[in-house]
Amino acid sequence: MPDDIRDRAETERRLWDEIERGGGTGMLGLTGDTAQLPQPMTAFVEREGNVLWFFSRDDTDFVRTVGVASRALFTVQYDALQAAIVGDLAVGLDRERRDRFWGPTVAAWYPGGKEDPHLTMVRLACREAQVWVASVGPIGFAWEIARANVTKTMPDIGGSTEVTFDQSR
Repeated sequence: MPDDIRDRAETERRLWDEIERGGGTGMLGLTGDTAQLPQPMTAFVEREGNVLWFFSRDDTDFVRTVGVASRALFTVQYDALQAAIVGDLAVGLDRERRDRFWGPTVAAWYPGGKEDPHLTMVRLACREAQVWVASVGPIGFAWEIARANVTKTMPDIGGSTEVTFDQSR
């Protein structure tokens, strides 16, 4: 198991780093009684409050359902990190975050620009996550699989840890 996966603060830092470095793309879905299949969304990280922000439209089934089911699961997978993040959702346009996270990729989805009448944002207040970190690259992975098959042992390719986010920040 890599040393940094044992340190929860380091794991949390690495999780935010990877989401930002990977462009924030993941799958966001609703959980609970009104569960909805995950859909691709781009997350914008606000580390100070353990919050992920998403741009959306107020005329989508997803946004209309958020008012009913406020729990969500956001999953991401990058080269050496996979994570499942659980938290509470809220919908509403936050003009400060809109301006901070706005860019050409976001603008492409909103013909009316920042004042598009259907533009809204989804806020995921992160509560907890399960994070997996690989400690080997592709060659190390192949080596560990071969070693495990020969020795009849489990491969050592990384580890995982749970992160509980501080809600007081």
